Amino acid sequence: MEGGTKLRYWLTLFSGMLECLCFAGVVFGYASLVFVLKADGYFHHLCDHDPGVNGTGTSTDCSRQDERFSLVFTIASFLNNFLCFINGFLFDRFGTMVTRLLGISLYTTGSLLVAFSSPASSDLLFPALSCLAVGGILLLLTNMQVGNLFPSHRSTIITLYNGAFDSSSAVFLIFKVLYEGGVSLRSSFLVLSVCSVIHLVRTLLLMPRSHIPHPLPHNYTYGLSCGKANSYNVEQFEKMRDGALTQGRGRGDHPSVPAPGDTTVDQEPGQGRSFRSCVLSWFFLFHLLWLSIMQLRHYLFIGTLNPRLVRLAGDDAHRVSQFTNAFAVTQLCGVLCAPWNGLIMDRNKGKPLDPGEGEQEAELRSSWLSLCLTVVQGLLFSVSASVPVLWVQYLTFALQVLNRSFLYGGNAAFISIAFPSCHFGKLYGLVMCVSAVVSLLQFPCCALVEGLLDGDPFIVDVALTLLTLLAFIHPVYVFIHCRKLRGTREDEVQTEAANGCGLTEAKV
Repeated sequence: MEGGTKLRYWLTLFSGMLECLCFAGVVFGYASLVFVLKADGYFHHLCDHDPGVNGTGTSTDCSRQDERFSLVFTIASFLNNFLCFINGFLFDRFGTMVTRLLGISLYTTGSLLVAFSSPASSDLLFPALSCLAVGGILLLLTNMQVGNLFPSHRSTIITLYNGAFDSSSAVFLIFKVLYEGGVSLRSSFLVLSVCSVIHLVRTLLLMPRSHIPHPLPHNYTYGLSCGKANSYNVEQFEKMRDGALTQGRGRGDHPSVPAPGDTTVDQEPGQGRSFRSCVLSWFFLFHLLWLSIMQLRHYLFIGTLNPRLVRLAGDDAHRVSQFTNAFAVTQLCGVLCAPWNGLIMDRNKGKPLDPGEGEQEAELRSSWLSLCLTVVQGLLFSVSASVPVLWVQYLTFALQVLNRSFLYGGNAAFISIAFPSCHFGKLYGLVMCVSAVVSLLQFPCCALVEGLLDGDPFIVDVALTLLTLLAFIHPVYVFIHCRKLRGTREDEVQTEAANGCGLTEAKV
């Protein structure tokens, strides 16, 4: 690898991490933003003011205001995931530059809508937060392919970027602190929109027009060089590679290990497994169950954090602000937690493979432990969130950021391991899209808590904790599958050895 090419790889890696850390997932710092929006009077007209006993005082019921803020986040988080399938298709079909330009446009539009909104136009928050969410996930989607530049640390980099995405939610904490220091929300969001120029420059200089291939060809380059776009044809390379794999299978070479549910009928020439066979595999279906359950728990927690803290703090605004800040600060740790998940998945890289074992099988064997640890963390987080004690929420915040960083990093890394890279964008988008439909259950859950349960979320928390147990199906299935593959391989080796001994005896 030439020195200039290596430098460009590293610049792409670090600039991508900063992009995810400072911009991509800001919408998930919504709890800090709600605190500021309430102070500015957004949706305040939904609060009911009732006269007290004998007219000596008034009481204020702002449950309808909380529901409206919750609805804003529900719609934004839903579109963030639901549109991922379309976004993934655009990424696979049109490449990095087109996808990033769309993401930058949406992100800039969202930040400008918040900047020029006001309490009188509170409903602008609906399209604004949705644009920020969808634009941010597009930035993350195009950045995850950077892991292909460093093959031996691919899963680590993918999880690192997802951790940075989670940590970017702390940006709204910075806005909250600036607001308390006298800086208006409009000024903060105007600066955020101007930073889109940085994303545009990075798109032209440090990202490919199409895709970064996997495996990486020798001296692969991309971006603008001396005013000219690189002419490297990624699609041609992938067709040549797939054609070589097909010929290798025809000669009787050992093919890569297929995931359960794979069918040879759906195979397309030069493409390996078809998209349809990937979607219909048990790997995909159980992975979808695994993500949907735990994502619903996280979305419900984030969307209802402010009224939860208000209830536990006895409507003490100072303590609510203190715990809101603590939650936002813990989000910064996502970028520190996520790489550990990648290291778990990459722990077998560089080690010699067992006889007859493929690279994909070795990576799958590494992934089941990561998937299992993620469910254990999710269960502990859900139990902690169910405890109606204010100081316990410090522990809940720590478990939430740890589990969230493992969840999304592990989601992307597993898809890149278990399925062909040519379908990554579509499969990643589809699993996020379907899980978004499940996440819509957070709104009826919120309505149930605010209505029938009189603001006490304990019963809903317990129900979601029990539901989390179903997520263990996925890692157990991956573990059993890997055990079966290993047993089949050992039987084949023993059969070949026995056949060899029989031939020797016949010759004698």
